[in-house]
Amino acid sequence: MSQIVLRIVSLLVFAWAGLVSPVMVAQARDQERFIRIGLPALAPFGWADFCQRYASECEGGALQPIDVDASRVNLALVDRINRFVNLKIQPRSDMEHWRVVDRWDLPTNGIGDCEDFALLKRKLLIEAGMPRQALLITIVIDEKKEGHAVLTVKTSRGDLILDNMNDEIRLWNQTPYRFVKRQSQEDQNIWVSIGAPASTQMVSR
Repeated sequence: MSQIVLRIVSLLVFAWAGLVSPVMVAQARDQERFIRIGLPALAPFGWADFCQRYASECEGGALQPIDVDASRVNLALVDRINRFVNLKIQPRSDMEHWRVVDRWDLPTNGIGDCEDFALLKRKLLIEAGMPRQALLITIVIDEKKEGHAVLTVKTSRGDLILDNMNDEIRLWNQTPYRFVKRQSQEDQNIWVSIGAPASTQMVSR
């Protein structure tokens, strides 16, 4: 390769480096705050069963996607409800509670497992005026390679995770979990994959 060609390539490399930094890097980091969804996924059996018993929690057709404004007031509300539910509900597996492998329920008796925590947080946030489209039940794989359910709150500054295992609210990419699927923003009864599609039903804890 001639010296002229090498010099041109070098100039292009330096020019490209100038273009990507810092604006494009910042934009990429901003995009990482939001979960990228994939193809439609099979809804968890627990959700379908829950909807048969709590039809009013699952009614409503498609809606326009809306994110929660990440204002100080809204974030304080989310934090308050997250901590309240984590404190109020006593964690217990479905086998211990219901004598079944998996059952999604509103923990009205003060007992529940991960999806019950998430369902109650979702209900209370909706009652507090937050849009349903921004409050999404999400299935993940935890550090023990077990299924786990959390609530994703989609905000203007990123996707926040409300977890019964931790009072601290974190961005989704700051958790130790592998994300599998969640409710669609448009329709709560449609689920979408996150990353590689899940091939099996998982029991959350």
